[in-house]
Amino acid sequence: MIRLKNELEGVKTVAIAGHIRPDGDCTGSCLAVYNYLQENYPEISADVYLEKINPGFLFLKGAEQVQTSCEEDRTYDLFIALDASEKERLGEAVKYLETAKKTLCIDHHITNRGFADQNWVDAKASSTAELVFQILEEDRISKETAEAIYMGIIHDTGVFQYTNTTEKTMQIAGKLMARGIDFTRIIEDTFYRKTYVQNQVLGRALMESILLMNGKVIVGRIRQKDMEFYGVGPSDLEGIVSQLRVTAGVEVAIFLYETGTQEYKASLRSNGIVDVSAVCAYFGGGGHVKAAGCTMHGSLYDVVNNLTLHIEQQLKEEQEGIDSLEEEQDKIESLQEEE
Repeated sequence: MIRLKNELEGVKTVAIAGHIRPDGDCTGSCLAVYNYLQENYPEISADVYLEKINPGFLFLKGAEQVQTSCEEDRTYDLFIALDASEKERLGEAVKYLETAKKTLCIDHHITNRGFADQNWVDAKASSTAELVFQILEEDRISKETAEAIYMGIIHDTGVFQYTNTTEKTMQIAGKLMARGIDFTRIIEDTFYRKTYVQNQVLGRALMESILLMNGKVIVGRIRQKDMEFYGVGPSDLEGIVSQLRVTAGVEVAIFLYETGTQEYKASLRSNGIVDVSAVCAYFGGGGHVKAAGCTMHGSLYDVVNNLTLHIEQQLKEEQEGIDSLEEEQDKIESLQEEE
């Protein structure tokens, strides 16, 4: 485990960055660390680098300080990577990682092999925000920092409904609530609230989705021309794959949106049997056992076919295991009857 105060000895400049297309956990984790440094280490100059964040996250303290450009050449004393499974996921900010005097990585993706000088990767943690809470000194966490951490946790736990929610997760959430945060508003405004256009896009993805493999896989997609028609970006598509996942009988949900000519961003969600991180890792992506993503190339047919091929293999192996157990049970029962 890493304690941030130990990593700050002799440090005068800090860069904080998260993964491309920052979600709630990434944004919350980055702003929590940024706010904590601003409030407790005013002698340290800190910068936070992220791609454009979801407008719903702008209520967080420090959001207006997020830098989306990495054009300036800087050499930082410490670079802190948050919620990024590999350095390439840092986008343009990777340049500051490469030149920093010391680097630190805090993450919870199972595919993270550690790319910094100091790494704390805990795949059992609900979120990177949960880990951020633990690297800070609890009695020095302000209400504003608590808001950022809480938002990160609720987004990666689906407001505590996913199986990555643990007793520790709930204990930490309780401590954050004790700081006086408006947890109801954070949940409503950042997790559930959608614009009219976002609901239209969600409806289109659901209406045009298809079921494959006897209803065990559902696929939804949004084309570039659809995004242009509705005037939406990647951040407006959050939550679509999760809605596809709760379809009755589905084991794996796949959501694809077009990012270029024969290029798709794929988001996968599993209901437990299939390890989607293994599927996405095969195609150069990563994530968690039940939630992962990757970038795919080819026609829509090729992309879906390649993804489902790996999903089908895992489902087949699972079924063979079940059949084998049933066969063994039948043999045991047959022996018992003979006796």
